[in-house]
Amino acid sequence: MARARSKKSAGSSPKEEAPQRDLAMDASEPGKVSKGDIVWIDYEGWIVNPNGGRTLFDTTRGDLAKKEDKFDEKKAYAEFPIIVGHGRILSGLDDALQGAEVGKDLELTIPPEKGAGGRDPKLIELRPLREFLKQEIHPEVGMEVNVGGRKGIITQVTGGRVRVDYNNPLAGKTIYYSYRVVKKAATVEEKLRAILEMDYGLPEEFKVELGNASAEIVLPDICKTDERWFVSKFRVIADLREMLDLKKVRFVEEYTKAPPKAEPAKEEAQAEEAKPALEAPREEKVEEAPPRTEEERAEEELPPDEKTPEEL
Repeated sequence: MARARSKKSAGSSPKEEAPQRDLAMDASEPGKVSKGDIVWIDYEGWIVNPNGGRTLFDTTRGDLAKKEDKFDEKKAYAEFPIIVGHGRILSGLDDALQGAEVGKDLELTIPPEKGAGGRDPKLIELRPLREFLKQEIHPEVGMEVNVGGRKGIITQVTGGRVRVDYNNPLAGKTIYYSYRVVKKAATVEEKLRAILEMDYGLPEEFKVELGNASAEIVLPDICKTDERWFVSKFRVIADLREMLDLKKVRFVEEYTKAPPKAEPAKEEAQAEEAKPALEAPREEKVEEAPPRTEEERAEEELPPDEKTPEEL
């Protein structure tokens, strides 16, 4: 998982920095990363403020994100793979990775032109407040919103109007990176799984079988209903063909029938059938009185006026 190592704190004055790397460093040196390599990087990215302090904007280190109050529970904090030189990260960092040494801690300061570029005033718009209220959004300064499929930051709310800045949050900013190349993909399977991780995620959930210039990939169950996979798979195919020179890529969906429930053993079933449904109620035995003697019968037959007081 992500490491919790921080060299700088937000708002702190920068210490004496390590010598800056040339952005176009020779990538042909032995043991160096080259363009087209797939590597895993661990980093922390800071915005350099005008007063010289720094504000964390992104990191792979969970403990640092918590310390700087930037932790996102939905984000996985871990080093992640990238294809070097493919323009998928800021150009300054992408260039610096070419020639980087695996396992070495490095630092880099990127000017805006090598980062997210300058700010474009045309990307700052005023929109009516009612447009947000219809969507049950109560705009506040600093809130991130999605309007018309575009993400922006609210910078002002006044007089029934909302000012939204659609510029990249890093536009016009100088960026400082502390980073390290953790490892480089060496085998075909490592590269294939790295591409799955980059373009979709869950690389260990896929079953992979490699052949002669071909790959068969068995999809995990989640892909069968995940709309994100239906979009991601086209990028996966393109990257696999380019990076691994594969002529054929097969995605396989497996559906396994659940085994039938086990039936009770035949002997047990017969024993159950032999049991009576209900037990008959037991009859209570009534004890009979002993026979009476002739004297007792004669006494009972005497009229009441002939019986003694003790007998009445």
